[in-house]
Amino acid sequence: MEMNKPYCKTTKELAELGLAGLPGEMKSSDHLIYSSPATLYFNSPGAKGFGVKRAGLAVPESVMLLVSPGCCGRNTSLFRSAPEYKDKFFFQLLDDTDIVTGRHLTKIPKACEELLEVLEKQNKKRPSAIMICITCVDALLGTDMERVCRKVTETTGVPAVACYMYALTREKRLPPMAAVRTSVYSLLEKQEKRNSADINIMGYFTPLFDSSEIYPLMKSLGVKNIRELSRCESFDQYKEMSKANFNLVLNPEARAAAQNMQERLGMPFIELLRLYRIDKIHNQYKSLGDALGANLDDSQYYEKARKTIDDFKKKHGEVVFSVGEITNGDPIEMALMLVEEGFKVKEIFATVGELNFRFLKRLAELSPETLVYSNLSPSMMYFLESKESDEKIDVCIGSDAMYYHPDVPNVEWCDDEQPFGFDGVIKLFERLDAALNEDKK
Repeated sequence: MEMNKPYCKTTKELAELGLAGLPGEMKSSDHLIYSSPATLYFNSPGAKGFGVKRAGLAVPESVMLLVSPGCCGRNTSLFRSAPEYKDKFFFQLLDDTDIVTGRHLTKIPKACEELLEVLEKQNKKRPSAIMICITCVDALLGTDMERVCRKVTETTGVPAVACYMYALTREKRLPPMAAVRTSVYSLLEKQEKRNSADINIMGYFTPLFDSSEIYPLMKSLGVKNIRELSRCESFDQYKEMSKANFNLVLNPEARAAAQNMQERLGMPFIELLRLYRIDKIHNQYKSLGDALGANLDDSQYYEKARKTIDDFKKKHGEVVFSVGEITNGDPIEMALMLVEEGFKVKEIFATVGELNFRFLKRLAELSPETLVYSNLSPSMMYFLESKESDEKIDVCIGSDAMYYHPDVPNVEWCDDEQPFGFDGVIKLFERLDAALNEDKK
């Protein structure tokens, strides 16, 4: 690592190294993790986005008991101040003896009884489930949380589910955000399927934009009910998800949950990727239609997305981008789309992995000098002071890119509402247009 400079590689250099040859500086498991303000959004226990704690409460009418040392639980105060999370979080703090002996495990059923008593005294509705969130302490202790949850259910009569806030497993086969998706769907029980076609959309803890074309496209196939966890307002509505004929998985982190539902409930699933290259979006819908034995006519949505991009190009010309990873999309795939559309991408902040390396190889052919930075590398602390005065970036995508270029027009693109398909592309370019227009005023 060059002293006082952020570590980066060009797309060409990374493509030549190959996935197996990625340098240690690009692997968060090989070094200390640097949590700058740019990455605290997704790398902190108190992350603004959907960390394990907020995600665990996606089950309607549930509450959470956070079993942890004070240092792990203190950031939860950020969520407790939000109206929708009032009376949702409860704490069982661990002292040194608990951590050494594991005696806290015998206290969890009693703590759950107490939280139910508190809610009863406040005339609150009895929760549908108790989500028990545990931390790296119990990962190191090797706690059998399934057994603990069974004991809580026996003691309280309320289903208990474990949520694992294990930063230690981030590089493993089932990282925390994949594991918690399995947890939140685990309360669904097998039910008789309806004659009408029902589907679940899985992948996110917030809904897709209402304007997403995926809804009318599914309706065109005869689908009667489309359910999303985030749109379930009650536990009864949540339970209706178990009547679906199949699951449509839009995020790889939900794959393990879908596989679990297939095994437990006999519910098959089809997986789609969130993409921004409109030709690939069209191909993906065609493959979906083929899998379902139907023709999905997405032409009107394709043409609208094509026109939106073309109008943007005519208006703004050759725009130079900085693309971050704190976005609703894969930064390398988004950068590839921009380059294929004739724009320039000067830099990307990204975590390179098996899924997006194929995008990187193609990007290296088209834009070999694009720089790739690892957000979690300690060398990123030097980024702001190392910026070249003559660099040209017209607009940033992502709140991390915005942090590194505070004076450049930006689109954060990490709202709770989720973009998908052609509608996501259209909304992205509409916001980019608005950001550049605002800068010209």
